Amino acid sequence: MPYYVYRVGALGVLTKLGEFAAFRDASAHAKSQRTADAQGAAGRVKVMFADNELIAEDLLSQVREPGPMTGDDD
Repeated sequence: MPYYVYRVGALGVLTKLGEFAAFRDASAHAKSQRTADAQGAAGRVKVMFADNELIAEDLLSQVREPGPMTGDDD
């Protein structure tokens, strides 16, 4: 399965930045994009492992449940 690199922009707009066979290459590309984004580009760069592009976009579009809260329950 390939690794996809996407920019997740405002309102959940997805822009495909690349497709890679190995995580190492996808991660390096995502890191270089994040470094370039430090200059002011909007959105977050994400790496997604999926069977195909459609599934990757679906997974990136899903709203995740917040994790458990830790600390004082009072």
